[in-house]
Amino acid sequence: MKQHRGRLWQLAGAVLLVLAGCNMPRGNEATAATVDTGGGIPPRPDEPASSPAGQIDFAGELTQGGWIKGRASADVVKVTLDGVELSLAEDGEFFAAFDRDAGAAATLVALGSNGEEITRALSIAPRAWNIEHINAARRPGGATEAFMKLREPELARINAARAIDSGSDGWRQRFVWPVTGRISGRFGSQRIYRGEPGSYHSGIDITTGTSGTTFVAPADGVVILAAQTPFTLEGHLLMIDHGNGLNSAFLHCSQLLVKEGDRVAQGQPIGKIGATGRATGPHLHWGMKWRDARLDPLLFTGPMK
Repeated sequence: MKQHRGRLWQLAGAVLLVLAGCNMPRGNEATAATVDTGGGIPPRPDEPASSPAGQIDFAGELTQGGWIKGRASADVVKVTLDGVELSLAEDGEFFAAFDRDAGAAATLVALGSNGEEITRALSIAPRAWNIEHINAARRPGGATEAFMKLREPELARINAARAIDSGSDGWRQRFVWPVTGRISGRFGSQRIYRGEPGSYHSGIDITTGTSGTTFVAPADGVVILAAQTPFTLEGHLLMIDHGNGLNSAFLHCSQLLVKEGDRVAQGQPIGKIGATGRATGPHLHWGMKWRDARLDPLLFTGPMK
């Protein structure tokens, strides 16, 4: 832990766990297990005070596809989630998230410079996903050799992009909707073919009913992939790194307004909705990942207004 992190502020009170219902959202409403629903840890007061030794505070959406933001006191040298070390910013803030299929419990541990550990047991609320049972067999066969020759270089670019650490602080922000419209596809929804599960929907689909609608960056970041030549599935794919392992992907674009390496600000136009790649109509597919965990964008933005 760097010595110049500086004094950290006192957080008022203990962390309040508000376990809301765990059904799938209806309309544009998000339902989740929430910790301090103000969009993150409380803001800094004008005159910060020193935090008690070994303190760790956090807030967020403790549910499948959700997230937490936290702050550790200056004497904390390491924070782990289920044994995996998290990245600590110089001011002690950190971010972590929970996959769509995350289990019911997780453990947050802070290691102090004196060797003592502070453990926080987290309850991760399950979600009642939109599951559709189909009385038909799943289509047989897999990808052809010809398809994989096209697909493998695309996957290599995607994986390389996700490995980039841009140093962006976008992960600290409360995210905004990239575009307003009708939500036509929900995160986590899935079809079961006579007991055999298909792939679940890994993002949220938004449609405005037409192609060419401009969408904006939901948070600050750096463009880590901009596919000027359409990918086989994603079409014109745009990926933004928000820092700390968190990134957004925007699929099926008709036009990209930024290029790889560009720094973008929250609210900046970055592309236009389309139907490129494998799409049945014009819409924006917005997917989010933290490290290997797939996340629900709705839990970052709140209801669409």
